Amino acid sequence: MDSEIMQIVYLALGFTSAAVGGVFLSFSDFVMRGFAQADDVSAIDSMQGLNRTVYRSVFLTSFLGLAPISVAAVLYQGSALSYLATGVYLVTVILVTIAGNVPMNEKLDKMDNASVEAKAYWPVYLKVWTRWNHVRTVGSFVASVLFMIAAIS
Repeated sequence: MDSEIMQIVYLALGFTSAAVGGVFLSFSDFVMRGFAQADDVSAIDSMQGLNRTVYRSVFLTSFLGLAPISVAAVLYQGSALSYLATGVYLVTVILVTIAGNVPMNEKLDKMDNASVEAKAYWPVYLKVWTRWNHVRTVGSFVASVLFMIAAIS
């Protein structure tokens, strides 16, 4: 591939990373705060529903697809910035999701939303899950900027 095509690839990766970051930002900015204001049973039920629905979404395709495509792009014709962008995305988005958010989602999903156990776990979930989500948000946006700079440099 020539450099013009790689510019387009890195711009696409940058825009996709920004879109993923936008979804994460929504959760960090207002979705989780909205859930915190709802009664526990409704909030837990809603989060369980969101977590089940995400598996059939364009978001998940973008979120997961970005990883192998960025790795392939940098292995084919990468610059220091594109390697950095890929690393930032893999660590702060993919790894944090796998190690932080997904285990919490799976634990919450196994609970009856009206149970004492779920009501006790919910405040911890809100706080810790959201903190991990902040990391994913910042990581997505940093990777986006790095991909876009890599595209124009």
